[in-house]
Amino acid sequence: MIQSLFQRLLLATEHGEFDSGAEALASLLALRCGLPLVAVLPLTSNPEFEALAPQWAAKAEAEASARREDLLAAAAAAGVALTVTVRRGPEPYVEIVDEAVERGSDLIIIRRRGKRSLLANLLVGEMVSKVVAHSRCSLLLAPRGSVMWRQRVLLALDPLVPLDGLVERAVALAAGFALPLHVVCVAAADSQLPAAESALARAEAQARDRGVAAATEVRRGRVHQALLDAAAACAADLVVMGRHRSDALPRAWIGGVAQKVLGLAACPVLVHVPTPTTNPPELP
Repeated sequence: MIQSLFQRLLLATEHGEFDSGAEALASLLALRCGLPLVAVLPLTSNPEFEALAPQWAAKAEAEASARREDLLAAAAAAGVALTVTVRRGPEPYVEIVDEAVERGSDLIIIRRRGKRSLLANLLVGEMVSKVVAHSRCSLLLAPRGSVMWRQRVLLALDPLVPLDGLVERAVALAAGFALPLHVVCVAAADSQLPAAESALARAEAQARDRGVAAATEVRRGRVHQALLDAAAACAADLVVMGRHRSDALPRAWIGGVAQKVLGLAACPVLVHVPTPTTNPPELP
């Protein structure tokens, strides 16, 4: 059931032009899942700034208030129950991650990158990269202009380091949206082929048990490019991949590969993050 895919959605937005895709997807997902939506607006601030430049601090507060009202009005027009929280702090990513923890969110919806700057060469914006790195729950990264997926879900599996719940997440998404699933492993060497084929067989069996049609494929070459090519070839409009917790895992998979797939994919990318088994906090 699509209602059971997620329980608590959090939209992280600064309500700028690059946030439009994330905001649209968050509203559509809330409607499809029958859930209220919470949005967090991070506002860069600190006591020193407020004391030295009170006029700029007041201007930032007024702009945040206006963005909040815009978000509420858009949600009301779309029929989405929305709560907007403005959080202040020196590091916006910290405010987003902390809001997700405090609310027991199981999915953060966020843009892929922000305005051009000295860091414009980054595939994923610096703030967004930090949210992805530190989040305790899964994330949905949305390019500007994103639309709800309607064609196919692509699951990217690391054949060497299985990730708890990743296959289950992709299968549940495919089942919930009545879409086919395409599962890809990239083998960097011949020695990895048995592990890749075994991982694909297990994923196909899990999909079959849920009544999901799943195609499997082993690709060779540079991991990020092979995954992007596979997504284009099968017309996938949602990519699902994992984020490992341990820094001891291969840097190419948890660092460069993830960064390039997140930054270059033409469609939204859902990053699955294994979560602790503890119950989320109760909210009033």
